[in-house]
Amino acid sequence: MQTLQVAEHSSAAGVRWNLSDLYGGLDDPAIARDLSSALERAKAFEQRYRGRLRQGIDPQSLYEALAELESISEQMDKPVIYAHLLHASDTQNPRHGALLQFTQERHTQIRQHLLFFELEWMDLPDETAQRLMSAPEVARYRHYLERARLFRPHKLSEPEEKILDIKANTSTRAFQRLFSELVSGLTVQIGRKAQKLTLDQALTKLHEPDRSVRKNAAKAITHTLQSHARVLTYIFNTLVLDHKINDELRKFPSPMHARHLANEIEPAAAEALMTSCEGAYDIVQEYYRLKRRLLGLRTLYDYDRYAPVSAELPTRTWADGQRIVLEAYRDFSPQMAQIVQEFFDKQWIDAEIRFGKVGGAFSASTVPSAHPYILLNYTDKLRDVMTLAHELGHGIHQYLSRRVGHLQADTPLTMAETASTFGEILTFRKLLGEIHDPQVKLALLCSKIEDSFATIFRQIVLTRFEQRLHEARRAQGELPPERINELWLHTNQQMFGNSVTLTEDYGWWWLYISHFIHVPFYCYAYAFGELLVFALYQQYLREGEAFVPKYLELLAAGGSDSPQKLLAPLGIDTNDPNFWKTGLDFLRAMVQEAQELALGAP
Repeated sequence: MQTLQVAEHSSAAGVRWNLSDLYGGLDDPAIARDLSSALERAKAFEQRYRGRLRQGIDPQSLYEALAELESISEQMDKPVIYAHLLHASDTQNPRHGALLQFTQERHTQIRQHLLFFELEWMDLPDETAQRLMSAPEVARYRHYLERARLFRPHKLSEPEEKILDIKANTSTRAFQRLFSELVSGLTVQIGRKAQKLTLDQALTKLHEPDRSVRKNAAKAITHTLQSHARVLTYIFNTLVLDHKINDELRKFPSPMHARHLANEIEPAAAEALMTSCEGAYDIVQEYYRLKRRLLGLRTLYDYDRYAPVSAELPTRTWADGQRIVLEAYRDFSPQMAQIVQEFFDKQWIDAEIRFGKVGGAFSASTVPSAHPYILLNYTDKLRDVMTLAHELGHGIHQYLSRRVGHLQADTPLTMAETASTFGEILTFRKLLGEIHDPQVKLALLCSKIEDSFATIFRQIVLTRFEQRLHEARRAQGELPPERINELWLHTNQQMFGNSVTLTEDYGWWWLYISHFIHVPFYCYAYAFGELLVFALYQQYLREGEAFVPKYLELLAAGGSDSPQKLLAPLGIDTNDPNFWKTGLDFLRAMVQEAQELALGAP
């Protein structure tokens, strides 16, 4: 079989992660050994603790049960996490897919012997559960127990829960894997004689100063998506239907309710966040009218949104990116810089571009006994430095939160973007301070504004699109792609108003967005995190070094308490409707700064 030659190699060629801190390779016998051991431990756990909660368990025994459950969970999760990372690094390798399937199936088998404990915990009367959670012996796991009981009204019987978990391997998880393998294998050919690009590489062409390059790239991307629309649309329809079935079985009142519970946010608070952002769409429209003038265009189309203004942004090699991000974190906290240095020195990052590797970027927390791993696709663009800073923020957060254990290390999605976005701001200010050319400074500021728009306003658009997609699927049955295109264009146009003209081609661009597939209704958490960080950053500017230890303590706490309680020591109340205005005003000020810089542009 002929191997695709990926065009446009970057300076990150050869920068691959070393996963040996998890396992030695595909054939490492420790993978099967850990799964077998976890299965035997799970069976013993079930034999020892089934019925104990209902019969009455003392706090010390509950602590011992939770400690064993946590240890088994880490042992059973480690192989499947490793398989996910291997699969992400090369989705086209069938052995990676086979390992992922094997570990998922064994993981499900192990869970069958542990599921009873969570269900029995949810069955306890509130008075009994509260007494146990208040006991000092159980303090380490208090919030884990609190979170589990949030889903009490929506649990099914144990046999039903087991069936759903088993069948997920041939339903939800199977379609998610199919989506990942299909999208990561997409190739885009821009021009008849040009080399084929990965989808990520083709999307970078939208940042080129030459409008014809951007336009041709957009058309080529659309063509690629359209050629796979039948399968991708079917995946979307199937998973949205699966979501509906689960909501009905669990009696969730709305498609977003399960996500709100997991995020530990009240539906009204999430809606207040989204409506606050929608009420500030004028910021987006004002900025893009400015950009249209700066580019000298009569009409700004969707493929013009990321064009550099005034001057093309300079490139930054992988070595440059490392230096800039490391210095930005060191200026804020030497401790954070030490953690960042470990990621570089110990090969915890996979940054090179290659065919079959998943697009975008992520940081995987893995397990507390190991450390996080980061994947990104570094193309030497200045925005890739920001992506590196973003993912390292996640990595620092995950690294520090290992102390609270496997069951509580991960935060709700609403808090998951805190460290990543804060790291972006630190790095952005570092970059801005290194640039003295007013035109380049304006271009960098505009790039940051557009990134913030993508993190705040675009994520609200994506969430509203998801809501309408789920509503339409429930009311109208299976949706053709053209109908979904209409929903996509309508929702996006509300944000842009008359400042950006969306082409019909852009209607197909929902097809490659993985959040809709893997984590439904994730996206509003990005807006939550960005606006929260704008508030935290302004607090840092006021308090200086006194802010740093409080911030590090926030990160180290992971998900060991609710977002409201974790943020209280910093004086932040996200339930206050006026809170979101603080972050939006910060972004509005950035747009005003760009307008002032533009006045001096030739």
